[in-house]
Amino acid sequence: MKRNILSGIFSLLTIPLMAVGASSLLVTEAVSAQQDIDITSGPGSSRGDNTPENLFGDDGAFQTITNVLLFLIGAVSVIMLIIGGIRYTTSNGDATAVQSAKNTILYSIVGIVVAILAYAVVRFVVGAFTS
Repeated sequence: MKRNILSGIFSLLTIPLMAVGASSLLVTEAVSAQQDIDITSGPGSSRGDNTPENLFGDDGAFQTITNVLLFLIGAVSVIMLIIGGIRYTTSNGDATAVQSAKNTILYSIVGIVVAILAYAVVRFVVGAFTS
């Protein structure tokens, strides 16, 4: 029963992720089909209109990637926190189920803390390179 519930939750989570991935591919193809490419401008011609010129800084590629990954890690941690709470309330006093639910809650909180610390470290390192 528990495997069916977890399997259903994970399958519900994969459907939106697949839709986002497919839509990003379609948007990328549509945008690249609309752009006129000027090959006389050298290396700048390979950069798209919305691509940042630099890797570091507030609008750099590293900051964008970090923000997206931090959002995904935070979302997964919050979902796991909710799942752990549901498992805790539905454990019916079973000691192994209670311990498993507590571990899920603990590890999801650790995941949130690690994500925040990773964000702080990346901001510090990127700040050191953009002096």
